[in-house]
Amino acid sequence: MSENLSEEEMRAALFGSAGVPVDEPIRQPSMVLQAAKPSRAKRLSSRLRVILHVTKEFEGQEEVFTHDADTLSTLIAEAEAKAAAKKRKYRYFNVISVIPVQV
Repeated sequence: MSENLSEEEMRAALFGSAGVPVDEPIRQPSMVLQAAKPSRAKRLSSRLRVILHVTKEFEGQEEVFTHDADTLSTLIAEAEAKAAAKKRKYRYFNVISVIPVQV
């Protein structure tokens, strides 16, 4: 095998002989822009699931309230869960657990 290869011979060896001239750049076909569809990107991090026991009145019947927070901080997740429970008119909270959940 000769050690002095021309540029065309090197390109043919690496990329195959497509018959494309060396001086002319390869052009990609222009892509047609379509209407933007909402795509769901894969989540890189996990969610935290907060489980609360909540009541509307003191020492009333307890209900289980779950909230999924998109954060890695347990303190922020608890605060978001309590705020979500307050929006549903619950007044008393007892945090049961904060666990990571893969989605």
